[in-house]
Amino acid sequence: MCGITGYYAYKEKHSTNIAKISQSNLKLSLRGPDCGNIYNDFNIALGHRRLSIIDTSDVANQPMQDVSGRYVIVFNGEIFNYQELSAKYLKETWQRISGPKTASDTEVLLYLLIEYGTQCLEWLSGFFAFALYDKETGKLLLARDRFGKKPLLYYMGNGFIAFASEMKALLEYGIPKEIDYTVVSQYFQLNYIPQPQSMIKGVAKLKPAHYMVFSANGMEEYAPYYTLATNPTEYDHYTYDQAKEELIKRMDVSVQERMISDVPLGAFLSGGIDSSVIVALASRHTLQLNTFSIGYKDNTFFDETKYAKLVAKKYNTNHTVFSLSNNDFLEHLYDVLDYIDEPFADSSALPVYILSKQTRKHVTVALSGDGGDEVFAGYNKHAAEWKIRQASMANKLVKAGMPLWSSLPRSRNSKLTNLFRQLHRFAEGAELPVKERYWRWASFINEKEAAYLFHPDKAAEIDNAMLKQEKEHLLSVIKTDDFNEILLADMNLVLAGDMLVKVDLMSMANSLEVRSPFLDYKVVDFAFSLPDSYKINSKLKKRILQDAFRPMLPAEIYNRPKHGFEIPLLDWFRKELWGLINDDLLSKEFVEQQGIFNVKATENLKNKLLSNNPEDTHATIWALIVFQYWWKKYIA
Repeated sequence: MCGITGYYAYKEKHSTNIAKISQSNLKLSLRGPDCGNIYNDFNIALGHRRLSIIDTSDVANQPMQDVSGRYVIVFNGEIFNYQELSAKYLKETWQRISGPKTASDTEVLLYLLIEYGTQCLEWLSGFFAFALYDKETGKLLLARDRFGKKPLLYYMGNGFIAFASEMKALLEYGIPKEIDYTVVSQYFQLNYIPQPQSMIKGVAKLKPAHYMVFSANGMEEYAPYYTLATNPTEYDHYTYDQAKEELIKRMDVSVQERMISDVPLGAFLSGGIDSSVIVALASRHTLQLNTFSIGYKDNTFFDETKYAKLVAKKYNTNHTVFSLSNNDFLEHLYDVLDYIDEPFADSSALPVYILSKQTRKHVTVALSGDGGDEVFAGYNKHAAEWKIRQASMANKLVKAGMPLWSSLPRSRNSKLTNLFRQLHRFAEGAELPVKERYWRWASFINEKEAAYLFHPDKAAEIDNAMLKQEKEHLLSVIKTDDFNEILLADMNLVLAGDMLVKVDLMSMANSLEVRSPFLDYKVVDFAFSLPDSYKINSKLKKRILQDAFRPMLPAEIYNRPKHGFEIPLLDWFRKELWGLINDDLLSKEFVEQQGIFNVKATENLKNKLLSNNPEDTHATIWALIVFQYWWKKYIA
């Protein structure tokens, strides 16, 4: 696990600015605290920060060159099947060069690319973002893993491209810091930025499962090497029981692959199905697994540590619970805000940050259950979508109750008010076409509400036609009534733009590598080839996942509400953080002086926050806080 950065002047035939890439590389030091090196050769510079995981010796440091010196690579990530690929494809290569020189996956990747080009991307099992430079042809190859676990941002200027693992590193190249208010509008709807967009004009993220090639002529190629698609007929000969057996086999291989490490390894254990499955399988392949949970001292509604302890006891793991108070969370609030270098307002980033920070004191690598909900239909919105597609009296009653749900207090902070919130969203969504319903349930506020947040001058900069076009593109995978298309939309939107960004940012802020067995492409391809009835029905979300692993897990963790990582934002905003909101980042005076937001809108939000019916106001205020903090630090 590492951070990469680079600058390639493909038309400007001058030497790169070593000071700029040095500063850019330094910004990635938390991603790679073990080593930092730079390769510089006239019109190209490549920087690398290393978190040593596989072959921790100095000989495996990067940037890494082949024996001829023609090729140089900087690589962020892990290739879990590198030993298998080395034996299958590189025997003659190693004989020719009397190698390999290291025991690292980086060297295997380097020579696979030299021998087979972009064809080898299809063979890689793992997660990655890398840059390969060929000094002889002057070509630069950039590539990213299938589902976007590792980030790669880039900026194309006049005759050059700059790229980096994080925005803060990219900004060190002196690129213009002009805000794209069309993207900001979408950010306030979703509370994150959908990929491949960026809040800075001219900056984009390389799309997951894509590569791009640059030469002296500029960008030569931008293409996918893998496409995830729904194909319910490929495994239609599998009975449900056979599919369960196949899932267990694929998950076991995925977990075992992800346990390769030359440094201490453990697993997150929330007590939910996904992380419990990972722990159950990982325990097969080690004598005693280290597991880690986070608890909520001051909010038992969200505390799930008792379920995590049941799993830990069943598998005799070396279990550690970090039991935290609200003050513990508040103490780390500014650590999170300081690390975020592009507005990202999923508030569960805070507990992920703390879990990563505490876990890093014990291990360098952690397995997690990320991806299970998107791949196997685990969210409440999936259950709601399934129910809406069934003609039932219950649907009619909930829709008819819309006036009642609209009048009742709605928030996530208690079981009852959360029920009212869910009933309201269900009734609201039931009246919409499937694509619009999906977007509404993925959003906190709608397009009109987002536009109202802006000062008229900034609202005029929002390209509504572009907004519509981007939205249609993001939802283009929803074409039929196949439920798998809803999950595919989640993979492209929620997983790539929110969940993986959150885990990458918060783990890397603490120099911790997180691996996600559910996102092995062989598991994902299999899951998307199964009929939707295997994944969801009237009784179960993640049906096949729950049923396949039921014999391995404590019965108590089944059939209970899904909470996820929630923090009490509403209470904080009304009390401890009211000063930050009212007197600083959203003060009337500051908002007027700044000239980005509509003062009436921000004042209305603050008033609603203090009312008896705050709804999801706290989520929008958090999005504003994150934006304002970022704006002061990076833009003002």
